[in-house]
Amino acid sequence: MAEQEESAALIARAAATHRLTEAELVQLLGDAAATEQLAAAADRVRHDYVGDGVHLRGLIEFSNICRQNCMYCGLRRDNGKTERYRLDAATIVELARKAKGYGYHTVVLQSGEDAYFTVPRLCAIIRDIKKLDMAITLSLGERPREEYAAFRAAGADRYLLRIETTDRDLYEKYDPGMSWANRDRCLRDLRELGYEVGTGTLVGLPGQTLAMLARDILYYQALDADMLGIGPLIPNGDTPLGTAKPGDFALTRRMVSLLRLLLPEANIPATTAMETMVPRGRELILASGANVVMPNVTEGDYRRKYALYPGKICVADTPADCRHCMGGRIKAMGRYVAEDKGFRRHRLCQG
Repeated sequence: MAEQEESAALIARAAATHRLTEAELVQLLGDAAATEQLAAAADRVRHDYVGDGVHLRGLIEFSNICRQNCMYCGLRRDNGKTERYRLDAATIVELARKAKGYGYHTVVLQSGEDAYFTVPRLCAIIRDIKKLDMAITLSLGERPREEYAAFRAAGADRYLLRIETTDRDLYEKYDPGMSWANRDRCLRDLRELGYEVGTGTLVGLPGQTLAMLARDILYYQALDADMLGIGPLIPNGDTPLGTAKPGDFALTRRMVSLLRLLLPEANIPATTAMETMVPRGRELILASGANVVMPNVTEGDYRRKYALYPGKICVADTPADCRHCMGGRIKAMGRYVAEDKGFRRHRLCQG
């Protein structure tokens, strides 16, 4: 009972002050009995700070070619079983135009780290999509600062670059040939260049501890991240982590709730991975502090080929199906699909 009372007091303080220590975060992350109480508190903070609107962002997965070799990712360079593809510029812009017709106000251009997409090629795509009066989120991986600056000048609004873990040793173990310092540099460059910056954690990496997750949260708070995408590890049999234990859904849910409590203004998606693990998982996460969903607007067999992990939901659905389905599910929760571009609302004085 004393532990329950202590957790309840920590949750109440986090909801009021948006501050917890690493030790306090570890306690709540590890307290399975606090899951529902955390979710309810996060849902109230979400309502107070970002409202009941759910922002739908149309995801265009335009290339699954990647130069990196991350040990958990199906797109990794050495995975010879992935059927590689790359969309041309006209197709990407047309998918964005269709997304606009479905009612999306933001598109997310996501790919592996594909060197074909040079600055001139990407800037031309960005400029064409901006003519549609849409916000643009890029998720292209690590680039030099001057390339990020060029994309920003062309009209990109947001950049999503998940760090996956802020523990340097764990990061460099599972992202061979990559540097934690460079990932951190990228995020700070993006912040300085005026992007809305998105990042996040992969929950369940072998060797990851609750203290590491707590430090992730504090890192995101110090960065003042605008977007936070949290998902569980879903082992892909074609990767070195194919036999690893899947990430824990309930722990991932508690982390989402704690992120809402400590970063009350942030945009937090209910990720597809959550629903791949648990039926109606996106509703559970939306009721635990999240306020964004990113339905896939890529068409045809490309949806199947962008295989980050196995069992990905909705790969056989059309973009129109996904838009209609999510709109109905959001309405059934007593929420509504937001009609704006979903930029972060700055209300809280950080300090």
